[in-house]
Amino acid sequence: MSHNCSLPVTSEGVYPFDARGVAKRFRHAAIFGALDALQPGETMRFCNDHDPLPLLSQIEGRFGAQVKINYVSRTPGEIVIDFLVAR
Repeated sequence: MSHNCSLPVTSEGVYPFDARGVAKRFRHAAIFGALDALQPGETMRFCNDHDPLPLLSQIEGRFGAQVKINYVSRTPGEIVIDFLVAR
């Protein structure tokens, strides 16, 4: 199994985050830390092996409208979501 997203990052200000390489017990904390580190207008391109619905609810609860969620791919085994920090 590849640990790279099949969708390459082609824009400046878009940072890849492959959750599949992070231990499950640390994933949410690592994701929140990465989102906290983004500047307005920057995007984290998130890859995971499953659709992280509980995580999306937590992100919406914590960041509200500050972080926009956009699915890029819903390929089984490789979910790709862009998290854009609002300007």
